[in-house]
Amino acid sequence: MALGIIGKKLGMSQIFDEHGNVIPITVIKAGPCYVVQKKSAEKEGYNAVQVGFDEVIKIQRINKPETGHFKKADLTPTKILREFKVTPEDLGANEIGSVYSVDIFEPGDFVDITGTSKGKGFAGVVKRHGYKGAPASRGTHEFFRHGGSIGQNLTPGRTMKGKKMPGHMGSKKVTIQNLKIVDVRVDVNLLLIEGAIPGPAKGYVVIKPATKKPVK
Repeated sequence: MALGIIGKKLGMSQIFDEHGNVIPITVIKAGPCYVVQKKSAEKEGYNAVQVGFDEVIKIQRINKPETGHFKKADLTPTKILREFKVTPEDLGANEIGSVYSVDIFEPGDFVDITGTSKGKGFAGVVKRHGYKGAPASRGTHEFFRHGGSIGQNLTPGRTMKGKKMPGHMGSKKVTIQNLKIVDVRVDVNLLLIEGAIPGPAKGYVVIKPATKKPVK
């Protein structure tokens, strides 16, 4: 449990290290984030901090419940709200209305990044699940990229739950773990992450300290 940050994926690029090796990076504009609400174990049953990111320009597009929620915190409405479970100590250290940015991370830290994967539309089993398909010769016709049988003859006389079949591909919540932070540019609120992260450019992501890596 640790406070994370919300960001927007700007795209991919590359940089060179001190030895001249090319490092592929993803550039993320992370923060500034605003503490909108605090949830305690005594009242809500768990300790968490609700954080907002990316201020709304056209306030008239925000509905009344959201407007009241931000007004209670005396903050400008934001496009994204996310919760981070924290320890009681971190809960007391973050007050409503406080602002923080990428300076909570340092180069060399490892993070887990959660985003929404790119939508691919309706896809068959070859593209969606990596099926091999049918042989392209020896009498095969009109059955090249099909999935084959989807059930049994009699027992059980049904299609089993979870059978891999054609359907909507992508547009799902995806988390990539143990990504290394190459550089933190506090003056422009940028994180340079080694490797790729889920989602398209301008997609929102949540960055949290890695759960499987020891904290410095």
